[in-house]
Amino acid sequence: MRERLEEAPPPTGDLPAEPLSHSLKQRHLTMLGLGGVIGAGLFVGSGAGIGIAGPAIICSYLLAGVLAMLVMRALGEMSAAMPASGSFSVYAERALGRWAGFSAGWLYWFLLVVVLAVEATGAAKIANGWLPSVDQWVWVLLFMVVFTVSNLAAVKNFGEFEFWFAALKVGAIVLFLILGTLAIFGLLPDTEPIGTANLTGRGGFFPEGFGGVVAGMLAVIFAFGGLEVVTIAAAESDDPARSVSRAVRSAVWRILFFYVGSMVVIVTLLPWDSLKPGESPYVAVLDSIGIPAAGQIMNIVVFVALLSALNANLYGSSRMVFSLAERGEAPQALLKVSGGGVPRRAVFASVAFGFVSVVLNLLWPDTIFLYMLNAVGAVLLFVWALIAVSQLKLRRRIERDMPERLTLPMWLFPYATWAALLGMAAVLVLMLFDDSARPQLLWSSGAAALVLAVAGIRELRARKA
Repeated sequence: MRERLEEAPPPTGDLPAEPLSHSLKQRHLTMLGLGGVIGAGLFVGSGAGIGIAGPAIICSYLLAGVLAMLVMRALGEMSAAMPASGSFSVYAERALGRWAGFSAGWLYWFLLVVVLAVEATGAAKIANGWLPSVDQWVWVLLFMVVFTVSNLAAVKNFGEFEFWFAALKVGAIVLFLILGTLAIFGLLPDTEPIGTANLTGRGGFFPEGFGGVVAGMLAVIFAFGGLEVVTIAAAESDDPARSVSRAVRSAVWRILFFYVGSMVVIVTLLPWDSLKPGESPYVAVLDSIGIPAAGQIMNIVVFVALLSALNANLYGSSRMVFSLAERGEAPQALLKVSGGGVPRRAVFASVAFGFVSVVLNLLWPDTIFLYMLNAVGAVLLFVWALIAVSQLKLRRRIERDMPERLTLPMWLFPYATWAALLGMAAVLVLMLFDDSARPQLLWSSGAAALVLAVAGIRELRARKA
């Protein structure tokens, strides 16, 4: 072990070849990037943000979206230069040391498997509403089995599932934006031009002041999580460097357009204080312009969005724990790869925790599972911070050792990266002083402290070995 510490991998250069498949195509990654963050958090959860900030939720989404774009650009720069299935966990290890790679990888794995259980449960609730005779736990079991089999078979199956799932979500957003824009200008049957009454009336554009913008940002920022899976999947594409560059470039701008565009349509068409908590503002808009069966249409879209996220998180968590095992940070038994290049034991390890989480949710929905959700509430920000710090460290090394691979450079380096770090620090401070967000920050900090403690103990033992 002492030799391993002393003979650390070089800071840049080619990463060791991985025994995984390389059958993902550019279209898979592009659609994964577009659909990865379009989920129930947008279709349903955005209503909570509107209730907090009013029409100024547009500014909240802009601020959160710009922060997410900066982080993804930093991650895209490293991924294009050094594609790896462990993505930011690998880069954190190269930039900061084994403790950082260990911490980033395990924290992200924990985040994905907990959220995986949430998505399976949410999809099961919708399916149970359609077929009440089938118990919710049966649906959960069915979804878990289907997507486990899909991920075990071949990575191209994951890619095809995600391509069509994401295509449906993107298509739904585009159609919503078209119909909403036509309704705003009175170009649909039985509609009149709306004007700006809903934007400037009922307290004005900033009915809750700048504090409402900040509170709205806290409510929506985590909806941008999920783009990271693109850089994990890029390592299994036929041309990793070029694929991740194209996927990141197209995804960040289009997603910001989808999110902000949707909010503009919603708060222009409807009075912001007319939306009911827990109900989809998309359904309210479609109802207002006379789209029949709007509720059921959005139920189908949300159902697909949840299954898509479940599929993507199972894939991402299995590849992350496989990468950890490759670097000696997870049990070596997880390195077993099928003939088709699928890390099947890593898939089983990730989905097994998902099953356990679902059982905990069914048995103690108001206690243990709530604590688990709080424990991952701010983990995404911790991971983003490690991404930004890693990019600051590795950028100079990439420029020195392999400048030809700097195909997706960070904007305004290093100022934009520092701006992203300051933005994340500001969000964490705001969470500390927000009554609803504080428990998430404290529980997530506890989870991060536990992982860091384990990483530190491992380092000490390795040095004494």
